[in-house]
Amino acid sequence: MRILVTGGAGYIGSHFARMVSKSNDEVIVADNLSRGHQESIPDGVQFKNVDIRDAEKISEVIRKYSPEAVVHFAAFAYVEESVEHPELYYQNNVVGSYNLIRAASENKVKYFVFSSTCSVYGNPGKVPISEEAQTNPINPYANTKLIIEMMLKDFQSAYGMKYVSLRYFNAAGADDSGEIGESHNPEPHLIPIVLEAANGKREKVSVFGNDYNTPDGTCIRDYIHVNDLSNAHVKALEHLSSGNESTIINLGTGSGNSVMEIIKTAEKVTGKNILFGIAKRRKGDPAILVADNTKALKILNWKPKYTIDDIIRTAWRWHQNPKY
Repeated sequence: MRILVTGGAGYIGSHFARMVSKSNDEVIVADNLSRGHQESIPDGVQFKNVDIRDAEKISEVIRKYSPEAVVHFAAFAYVEESVEHPELYYQNNVVGSYNLIRAASENKVKYFVFSSTCSVYGNPGKVPISEEAQTNPINPYANTKLIIEMMLKDFQSAYGMKYVSLRYFNAAGADDSGEIGESHNPEPHLIPIVLEAANGKREKVSVFGNDYNTPDGTCIRDYIHVNDLSNAHVKALEHLSSGNESTIINLGTGSGNSVMEIIKTAEKVTGKNILFGIAKRRKGDPAILVADNTKALKILNWKPKYTIDDIIRTAWRWHQNPKY
């Protein structure tokens, strides 16, 4: 299968591109490198420096390569930034995705796999969270992802392009090789922040609230390894190419770890003492976000393999010697 991977120089996109490039699939990465790293693109993979906001150029890429499938990772994904600069998020995520979806549909792309987010659920009333839970985004970033999901549904109804939207929980970890990993500036995610404290690049970790209704008072999140996520995208393409219907699927492990559990596990893995301080709660942070992954297990025949120890171990290997 010929696959166009948008955002393939980014964190999750590069791991997916690396995974499928090892198979017989032909991979083309499209990325504007505004937040990705060209060094993370696997050797032998074709690369096009293109911005999905440029409708003519992304359409040109699709016409040139005629991919059977598009796997769409290209998005801005900082919640706080989306609140401060919503126009940036609607322009890049929504308008850019519209350009891509339109071009894919017009050029008869058969399958579309979309990198969505559990943020579309907002503050859920029940956990674990199933796909039937009400969507109620509470920030512009999550709004943009839900709009794209709606767009895919409408384009399929009108033009027939099948899709799978994968709602991630907390992506984490790095490739076992240590050659690619998670690198953001600024870094918004807990596990890299904890590991920066472990290797002396950060003085301490801020724990935002210790009075939640959880066993140790800190927030609980469902952390899923980036390679497990990548494998789910492969399974989603197999699902569509086997003639199955479009669908929306949660990707998580089905269990969670608190902030303090992450810090303690990181201390065990790294052998380092990690300093932390209690800070005020962040506005809008739910106490617990954990996936009901029953649908992924059943529909995609997918099961996460990496434990939380594996996630932190692979991330630590990357953080000790980052390549970019």
